[in-house]
This record gives sequence, structure tokens and C-alpha cells, in this order.
Amino acid sequence: MAETAFRIEVDLGEAVEVGRTPYGGRRVVEILAGRVSGARRAGIVVSGGADWQILREDGVTDIQARYVIKTDHGAHVLVRSEGLRHGPPGVLDRIAAGEAVDYSLYYFRTVLRFEAAASELQWMNRSIFVGLGKREPRSVSLEVHELL
Repeated sequence: MAETAFRIEVDLGEAVEVGRTPYGGRRVVEILAGRVSGARRAGIVVSGGADWQILREDGVTDIQARYVIKTDHGAHVLVRSEGLRHGPPGVLDRIAAGEAVDYSLYYFRTVLRFEAAASELQWMNRSIFVGLGKREPRSVSLEVHELL
């Protein structure tokens, strides 16, 4: 069972293409800023995070993002998000070209873990969350669900 917790939207910088390593193609995408909104949490995404990606031989992008949220009450939350994005080659080409693509045409899911010190955020430390992702030309949005 899952409950919608909030939405995270992050603005992205340019991708740094590292190249092919023994693990696959590598790139790093800077997280510039963002917003958190919803019934259970609101705030901003602090600049300075990044999305470290492995471009696998099977066409799957393995996503490992880390960033910080500052809540509307001033508390900081560390975010670790790991997931996968894949879809038909033509759809992925359109995403890579910066086109807006209907998110039902590709798979983009993440598992999120949060780490918070503030007493009112302890619930975030004790649950696993799943994000349903949508890639826009210069941003990503995640509809975040707490697994109950």
C-alpha cells in the first residue's frame, strides 16, 4: 500500500558526458534548484546536488541522485534517489533531444530514502518512498509515494 506524500520538481543543468568506463557510459547532471509541494511536505531543492547516471548497454539509464531539500520550516533533508529510466529507442531519442514526451511512453521509477534531523521529519527517516518520474526538457518531476 502507498500514500502520495509530495511532489519534487528539480531544474537541471547541462549534462557532463564523462564517456565510456568499465561500468558503461557515464554522465553527471547538475541539480540547480527545485520545489517540493504537497500535503505532507513543502520547500525547495537546494542547488549543489547531482544525478550520476550509468548508460547501460541495454538502453537503460541507471540513476543515482543526491541532493538536499530545505523545508518551508527551515529544516534540511538529505535525499538519496536511485532508479531506472528506459523506453523505446525513438522515445528516448526525443527525450535526449530536449523534447517534451508523454511520460506514459517510458518507464521512470526511483526509490527514495530521506535523512532528516528535525523532530517533525522523523517519519521520513523510517519509510521507503517510490518516485514516479517524468523527464522534461530542463527538469525532472517525481510524484513521491510513501510505502506503508
